[in-house]
Amino acid sequence: MEEKRNIFAVIKGGIVGTATAFTAAFGWIGWLVAGWVLCMALDWLSGSAAAKKNEEWKSSTARDGIWHKAGMILVVIIAAIVDGILGQIVNNIPGFTLPFTYGMMVFPVVICWYIFTELGSICENANKMGATVPDFLISLLSAGKLGTENVWDNILKKPSKKE
Repeated sequence: MEEKRNIFAVIKGGIVGTATAFTAAFGWIGWLVAGWVLCMALDWLSGSAAAKKNEEWKSSTARDGIWHKAGMILVVIIAAIVDGILGQIVNNIPGFTLPFTYGMMVFPVVICWYIFTELGSICENANKMGATVPDFLISLLSAGKLGTENVWDNILKKPSKKE
């Protein structure tokens, strides 16, 4: 007697296996990058859809959007290079020891900043398409973006003379 396979179990197994392999290969940073890439794609698509809906779509504007995304990719690459250089310096200076091994600090903050920026832009595009965007969501995204900007103020802050 031939056993029937549950197609949903096979699909679920495939998704879990793929997600597990991706996590094993790239870790949480990989998921952060995947989320950012998804946000960039959704922003470009929603911006194009909003422009089309409002009869404002132009290929030159769409092309400018792609160039903008390419510039963002360069900034993220620069952040990764900065983390690599900082890691080499901090982890290899003779006589200088931290209580931890430096891994990454700049790269994830830059990615998070871009994710909040992209999500805000997607909300703006949704609004242009006619959707009502809750004010609290806009506030939350603004706070997230501001929080990532303030990370460096807190890290690099020199103690005041009063402290």
